[in-house]
Parts: sequence; structure tokens; C-alpha cells
Amino acid sequence: MTGDHQTLALLLFAVFVAITLAITTWVSRNRRGSAEEFYAGGRLFSPMENGFAIAGDYMSAASFLGISGLIALFGYDGLLYSVGFLVAWLVVLLLVAELVRNCGRFTLADVVAARTSERPVRIALGTSSVTVSVLYLVAQMVGAGTLVALLLGGKGEAMQAWTVIGVGALMVIYVSLGGMRATTWIQIVKSVLLLGGTIALTVLVLVRFHGDFDRLLLTAAERSGHGNAFLAPGLKYGADWTARFDFISLGLALVLGTAGLPHILSRFYTVPTARAARRSVVWAIGLIGGFYLMTIVLGFGAAAIVGPETVRGANAAGNTAVPLLALDLGGGANSTGGTVLFAVVAAIAFATILAVVAGITLSSSASVAHDLYASLRRRHAKPRSEVAVARVAAVGIGVVAIALGLLARDLNVAFLVGLAFAVAASANLPVLLYSLFWRDFTTRGAVWAVYGGLVPAMVLVVLSPVVSGSPESLFPGVDFQYFPLQNPGLVSIPLGFVAGWLGTVTSAEMPDEAKHAETEVRSLTGAGAV
Repeated sequence: MTGDHQTLALLLFAVFVAITLAITTWVSRNRRGSAEEFYAGGRLFSPMENGFAIAGDYMSAASFLGISGLIALFGYDGLLYSVGFLVAWLVVLLLVAELVRNCGRFTLADVVAARTSERPVRIALGTSSVTVSVLYLVAQMVGAGTLVALLLGGKGEAMQAWTVIGVGALMVIYVSLGGMRATTWIQIVKSVLLLGGTIALTVLVLVRFHGDFDRLLLTAAERSGHGNAFLAPGLKYGADWTARFDFISLGLALVLGTAGLPHILSRFYTVPTARAARRSVVWAIGLIGGFYLMTIVLGFGAAAIVGPETVRGANAAGNTAVPLLALDLGGGANSTGGTVLFAVVAAIAFATILAVVAGITLSSSASVAHDLYASLRRRHAKPRSEVAVARVAAVGIGVVAIALGLLARDLNVAFLVGLAFAVAASANLPVLLYSLFWRDFTTRGAVWAVYGGLVPAMVLVVLSPVVSGSPESLFPGVDFQYFPLQNPGLVSIPLGFVAGWLGTVTSAEMPDEAKHAETEVRSLTGAGAV
């Protein structure tokens, strides 16, 4: 890429950083310093504001860069990510949003601990929440590194590393100074920018094909080299039965994982009532649905206009499809329009990564402070000390995410997020649903459900082709691949539910029917909600 691309993109990104740092500084001067302020933004956001913030948390680099790249490379099979990510919100709307807002205070563990022994449950859920958050953060870091590599013509590995470190440093600043209120406003600004940029690109793609979507698809199929197979299932997930089971596993993870993501669940505590939480999800579904429909146009547009080989040549995982599409739509590499459009898209993608990273870091640091630290030192943990621990935890989590992001920089960001969804669906969703709906659920069942999903999911990822045994693995030079699927959800999600059931039926603890009744009334009516 030319120096003009680099300079303009970095200038626009610097403007976004300056605006968001100003928001953070303003919020830090006006905050009360309480745990409720830091974790939940004082519960002062309207449903529309929170809906935009939820959409901002969800429309990550995986969506903007990864899904479009997968569609450009694999056609119909890449589109399945868009479907899975969107359908997941029906589970959130119908089973989770309102009930979680009524039962909890700051984190997922608050919901489960309301009717079980606090300490073991908080430790288990704190551990799983941090694990999911770190996996999700890695995807954002990979997206940041990919963009810098494209800006620098693929020759800036050292600059990639410094960019990932810079993103990590900014997210720590956002979280430690501004807490949830600053993070929410950053998400709202980012959502508006991302939706605006996506709409503009979608319109330009459709204008290029005179509004004829059929022609767009046929051109994409022709340039793909696969013909009509590009528009049919099976190009990525239909080669053999292993690939088909991998697709089922991925679908389960995407549809069920959203309801277990810590940074999504924490959003429901930033509004004053359960009704507002439900309306937030309705807003989010509308915004997210429109966005994912547009990623389909962008993915096939990149295949038709840029070509899969060019996309793969810039980045093997396809993460650069959208910036390359913007460059072509603007007039090409040496045109003013191409330079401006590429720079705008790159800056929006940077902003997307930065905002999502801040939201995930906040939720994971809250889990460390509110669940792990407060459980281990219950007698000495005051709200202010919890907030101080959360700020320190943000630094530690940022360091881990940076290190793993540098290690996984050649993997597709949507694929990496799929792993985080699988772990969330395996460890967090079973314990949440059992706690809300099963009268006989016990503490042992809760702990077993978490670890019974978390441990197998992580072990299966380590033993999968993601880590070793193939040229695309993290460690291509070694082979300890014993599990054939890339996504562990097909095995680990049922194991989480089975472990929770087994722990409950073998527990000597008598279920507390009074606590269950209290939880049921509170979840359905909001009586006694914080």
C-alpha cells in the first residue's frame, strides 16, 4: 500500500482515539468511584443507547473482517457464520436477557450464586468468564495486526507487534479510567461509524452491479474458480464427514454461545429495568441483523470485484477482503478515491477492534475482581478495593491477550471467535439455564457444569487441527492432533449439560426450594431486582 493510504488511515484512527480518550477523561472526572458506576455505568443508559452498545460489542473485527473474508473465499459456507451469529440473538431474547437482568447485579456468577454456595460457584464462573474473554480478545488482536500488515504492504511484522501492544495499552486506559460508562459511549460511537461505513460500501457494491444481486453472485462464482459450487453448501464443510461434523459443531457454538458471553451478559446490567434490557436486545437485533445482511453483500462483492486469489494473497485467512474491496471500489490503488475509501475502512476497522477490546476487557476484569478476588477475600473485599483490583486485572488480561494475539496472527478472526463461542456455550450456558429453570439444581451441579464444559472444550482445542498437525495450525511443525474437529462445540457443549446434571443428581446437598422460588419470582417479575 502507498504512503497515502498509511498516513490517511492512521490520521483518521488517531482522530477516533482522541475522541474516545476525551470521552474517557470526561467520564473519569464525573464518576462516583462506586462498584455500580465502574461495572454497570450507574444503570443509567436507555434501551436505544444500550442497544447500540450491545451491537457495538457484538459487531467485532470477526464480523467486519473475518466473515466477509470467509464468504469471499468459501462462498455459501462462509455465509453460515452470518446466519449463526444472528440466530443466536433469538436465544438471548427469549431465554436470557430479561431473566439475567432481574437476577444478577454485575456478572453471570451473581445469577447462579443467588441459589447456591457463593465461593465455589464464583471461582468456577470467574475462571470460565476470563477464559472466554481472553479467547475473544485474541481475535481482535489478530484483526489489528492484519490491518497493519496490509497498510504496510505485508512487510511490517515489527509494526504489527507494536500496534497490538498499542491497542492493548489503549484498552487498559479506557477500562481503568472510564469503566462501563466510557466503554459504552465508545461502543455507541463505534457502532454509528461501523454501520455508516458498511452501508456506504454495500451501496457502492450494488451500484457497481446496477442493483442486480443475481449478477453479483454469478460473477463471484465465476471468479472464485469453483463455479456454481461456490454458491452451494460444501465448499469448506462438505468435503467429508469430518468437515460436516465440524460445521454442526460450529453452528451449535455460534447459536448457543452468545447467551454465555460475559461481555454481552454484563450489558444487561447497564439499564434500569428488565423491560429496558429486553428492549435493548430488540434494538440490538435490528442493528445486528442489518449489519450481517450487508456483510453478505460485502463478502460476495469482494469475491466478484477483488477475486479470492487476490484476497488470499494479501492474507491467507481472508481478513483483508473488505479493505481491498474498498480500495477497488474507490478507484484502485493509485487513485484518490481508493486511497480515501481504503483509509476510512481501515480506520473504522481499527475503531471496531479498539471498542470491542475495551468491552471484553471490562467484563473479564469485573469477573476477576467481583467473582474471584471477592470470593477469595470475602471478609476484606470492599467495593472500592474491588474496583482497584479490576483495574489491575485489566492490565494482566491485556498482557495475556497481546501475547496470544501475536502467536495466532495467521488465523481467521471469525474462526477464532467461533472457538470463544464454543467455550462460552460449553461452560457458561449450561449453568445459567440450569440455575434459572431447574428446581433441584445444586452447588455441585453448578461447579461440575462449568468445569465439565470448560476443561473438555480447552483440551479438545489443544488436541485439534487448530493447534498442530496442519500447515494452517498455530504450531505447524509438530503434530499432537488427536481430535479431528476444529471447533469442539459438538462434544463439549453436551458434556457441560451432562456434567451439570450428573453433579446435581449425585450431590448430597438438598436443593433449597425457597431460594429457587425466590429466584423464579425475581427472574420473572423483577421483584427485588437491583
